[in-house]
Amino acid sequence: MVDLEQLVAEHAARAAESPHGRSAHLVLHDGVLRQTVIALTAGTSLDEHNAPAAASLQVLRGRVSVTVAGRREELAAGQLQAVPQERHGLLAHVDSVVLLTAVTV
Repeated sequence: MVDLEQLVAEHAARAAESPHGRSAHLVLHDGVLRQTVIALTAGTSLDEHNAPAAASLQVLRGRVSVTVAGRREELAAGQLQAVPQERHGLLAHVDSVVLLTAVTV
């Protein structure tokens, strides 16, 4: 069993200590399914990257924006959204932690 609250606290602290303002941990890897906790400090972003076959992003703490082709869609703690099937990025407006669930092929 995974304690998400513990992982959120741990990786938020690691991101705060990191010169890059981020920390990530692969929580679950079961065949094509992967779940990763990603912590970002306020103002930190993940540059645009390709989308996996299918994915969702759940905000566990904070507030982030998913960026796609110059557009931003803001998500707050407790919200869940499918990851767009195009190049996208992620921006943390405040110290944030998200759970990325992805299916890879």
